[in-house]
Amino acid sequence: MKTSTVRLLDGTTLPYVESGSPSGVPVVLLHAVGESWRSWSRLLTCLPADLRALALTQRGHGDADKPAQGYRLGEAAADVVGVLDAVGIDRAVIAGTSSGGLVAQQVAVDRPDRVSALLLVGSPRSLRGAPAPAWVRGADALTDPVPRSFARASVESFAMGRSLPPDFVQQMVEDAARVPAGVWRAVVAELFDAEPPSGTGRVAAPTVVLWGDRDEVLSRADEERMVAAIPGAELRVYGGTGHLVLWEQPERVAADLVELVRGLSG
Repeated sequence: MKTSTVRLLDGTTLPYVESGSPSGVPVVLLHAVGESWRSWSRLLTCLPADLRALALTQRGHGDADKPAQGYRLGEAAADVVGVLDAVGIDRAVIAGTSSGGLVAQQVAVDRPDRVSALLLVGSPRSLRGAPAPAWVRGADALTDPVPRSFARASVESFAMGRSLPPDFVQQMVEDAARVPAGVWRAVVAELFDAEPPSGTGRVAAPTVVLWGDRDEVLSRADEERMVAAIPGAELRVYGGTGHLVLWEQPERVAADLVELVRGLSG
């Protein structure tokens, strides 16, 4: 894997980690709020060399620039397209975990010409009007430096069907603590206010939705509504798995991603 950066048209610099062959099928991996490319680190090691995987760190997170603006859902989607432009990729499979799946859906609505397929991993159709967990409500009162207690709650408050490597959990806590308070407030507010992408436009790309049946954030009915809103979308249920499907089962998510990519040329 190699680490690179891109500079967007507004001057914002975003890092990404790339694995696989430069001539492989492009796959862009989008993390959730409070994370970085490292949320995909365990999955990246499971991918075949003939996929060109780019795990992006979005603005405001990790080692990316942290400007005061640019955190609306449409702006986050535009950043993804800006990365595709910068690295010379015409079309890519977009995979998003949790809230990163909302960004992926927005890219598919805004720029269907740039999206080959979608993999939505524990992702909502919409959080608008949904009850927010206690730690999320605490984002309104955040000041810098972000308290370690908030960062840890953002990682450890989710029910897990499987144990996670302690070093990975610690990485995720560190990522959450690095997000400035203003970015936390802006992104969380947008996630719980934004219109669902599939309600404002059409997602035409082939789509696979992965959901854990122990998810305490998104119900099966929520996921079935999303699947119904995306023509031809398929729901795959991960038994004994919580909301953080990617974290709990990176090998299986990798296999589903590879199957989706292979199916595009079948």
